[in-house]
Amino acid sequence: MHETPRKIVHVDMDAFFASVEQRDDPTLTGRPVAVGGSGPRAVVAAASYEARAYGVRSALPMARAKRLCPELVIVPLRFAVYREVSAQVRDIFFRYTDLVEPLALDEAYLDVTEQKIGPPSATLTARAIRAAIKEETGLTASAGVATGKFLAKVASGTNKPDGLTVITPAQAAAFLEGLAIEKFFGVGPRTAEKMRALGITSGAHLKAADRETLVREFGKSGRFFHDMAHGRDDRPVVPDRERKSISSETTFDKDLTDRGSLDDVLGTLCEDVTRHLIRHSLVARTVTVKLRFADFRTVTRSRTLGWGDVRDRETLLTVARSLTFDSDRPQLPIRLLGVTVSHLVPVGAEQPAAQARLVFE
Repeated sequence: MHETPRKIVHVDMDAFFASVEQRDDPTLTGRPVAVGGSGPRAVVAAASYEARAYGVRSALPMARAKRLCPELVIVPLRFAVYREVSAQVRDIFFRYTDLVEPLALDEAYLDVTEQKIGPPSATLTARAIRAAIKEETGLTASAGVATGKFLAKVASGTNKPDGLTVITPAQAAAFLEGLAIEKFFGVGPRTAEKMRALGITSGAHLKAADRETLVREFGKSGRFFHDMAHGRDDRPVVPDRERKSISSETTFDKDLTDRGSLDDVLGTLCEDVTRHLIRHSLVARTVTVKLRFADFRTVTRSRTLGWGDVRDRETLLTVARSLTFDSDRPQLPIRLLGVTVSHLVPVGAEQPAAQARLVFE
């Protein structure tokens, strides 16, 4: 019996952080916007399409971004707002399928092979999802539709912003063969350079390459590249991926030394982490503080408590303060401070307090 092909949709919000800022401040509409800090060490977290026209991209040092685009408008990050919008978008996804695999705040895979509502068409479903996002959030999203995750993700990026690209099973082989090697999942700059040295510059070359050669040159990834080039991508959409940790960190514009300033930052980081714990109905067992010093040495200090002992800002801040100020560490100016909670469990699943124990790592 012939198996019905899967229907996978990849949805990617367009310039998400920057678009949220332009939506919330109409004076930013049509202007080049970069989201991030403004200090000497700041980097671009997101850029509007108007800014991208000048070569401004995420992870670019903000100072360079301003040189590329003197009219650049810099706005600070508002993670709480982005998370709220992301949750709103995710609720739209769940109207159509329970098989939703978030990749980040601004993108997700959906398996709509057997969807909840609407006609049995992945294309029409993707169109309906994009329309709902636009109507309910005022933002645009691009989507790709295919029978596998890799093709769906590539498709969603081919017609941005506000685009929809469908790759049917009949089109898949030609589409893959025409892809530049850099477009294949897992092929970064170094791998691409190595592939080019082997004469592999496109999907067609990758498809023609000997499987054993690819495995010899790239290890397990070689088998994966070979399968992708031949259109073999049976990776499932995984909706219940376990969250292993929640973190928040910041790099200072100027190295900090005084306890008061560091304590203020710790409070903000702990508030951000706690907000995320509450949103996802989780409690944590382990707290980790990361400190990077002026000489770029990085030190982490962790403390593991009984199940469920970390669920509110004050508890988290108390432990984080102890790890930051009372632990043995270099007495140097600090350039980065971060707080992470891990060993997460759902609220109600934690062990009774009577069984709690304190362990120092």
